[in-house]
Amino acid sequence: MNRQLVVALLVFATAFAGVPAPAAAAVEQAAPHQTGACTFPVTVTDATGTDVTIAEDPERVVTTNPSAAQTMWELGARDEVVGVSQYAMYLDGAAEKGNVSGSGGLNVEAVIGLEPDLVLVPNSSYNAEPDRIGQLRSADISVVVFESGKSLDAVADKTERVGRMTGNCEAGAERAGEMRESIEHMRQALDGAERPVGLNSFFGYTSGSETFISDIMTTGGLRNGAAEANLTGFAQINEELVVQMNPEYIVVPDHAPVPSTPAYNSTTAMQEGNVIVIEAHKLQQPAPRAIEASEAILEAVHPDAYERYRQLETESATDSESTETATATTATATETDATEATATTGSSESTTEGDAPGFGVVAGLAAVGAVALLARRR
Repeated sequence: MNRQLVVALLVFATAFAGVPAPAAAAVEQAAPHQTGACTFPVTVTDATGTDVTIAEDPERVVTTNPSAAQTMWELGARDEVVGVSQYAMYLDGAAEKGNVSGSGGLNVEAVIGLEPDLVLVPNSSYNAEPDRIGQLRSADISVVVFESGKSLDAVADKTERVGRMTGNCEAGAERAGEMRESIEHMRQALDGAERPVGLNSFFGYTSGSETFISDIMTTGGLRNGAAEANLTGFAQINEELVVQMNPEYIVVPDHAPVPSTPAYNSTTAMQEGNVIVIEAHKLQQPAPRAIEASEAILEAVHPDAYERYRQLETESATDSESTETATATTATATETDATEATATTGSSESTTEGDAPGFGVVAGLAAVGAVALLARRR
């Protein structure tokens, strides 16, 4: 495999990876106006240390990598996206968007031609093409570069941040909350379980410590053999180490071949058929669907714990629906009381806020809207 292809595969596998984040991504708001639960303008400090001001709720967003695009899709904001990279074409409707990938990487002219209000950039792209990001900023385009995501919690945080920056605060908070809840449920389901050694393999590379894929594996109930062998980040792995590690499970993205060298074939994983093949866009993109990769590992490695996890997820969804139903019922009762009070007094021209006709109806509609927003579960 030539060097250019290897680099391309690593960029795909590590989208949103490579640049450490500043101590805390500061968020400032000045003279805000309200857009749903979001306020604009908003100023964020991105992974390059640049303060980026987003003046208004973005209506035209360009995503330069597949995980950013997947995040927007998961937030129900695909209609706001006008440009995607070539690796995001697996998303429903992505082919209808502008393609901002070029033969040599990010196509700056294509991005500018789409007239975006906001461009979301992974730091892998920034590392490879800082001059091109500079060109976008010189064109007076708001560009936010994301820090490296090293855990599923970081992916959840990033999901919430994307929601805030794109005017989808409620959806971002909801989807991030679902991810955090699922992580906690897997932790509870695996309490006391013995964890076998696993190895992520793709094109001769593996995921060591300080990677979100390592966290995907451990969240699903494996030990990451590469991390325990002191490999950090996305690194090549030699066959001697594979033999020494002797993984009991091998985790492979579906776009990569299952390794079949003598070293791999000697492992417990291969001899027992313990190869877990997971869709690449779930395993190798730091975006909301990464939770599904952990679920797939949990189901394969710990079927009993997986059933417990599904039970916890169902109970949580039922509790949430009960709360939403109670809220809607309360709102409906308020609406009925207000209507009856108006009919009793016969007044239709009250001018005080407390006596305003239809106040209960407004509250009821607001509650119904909230239920609709909160009802979406994976």
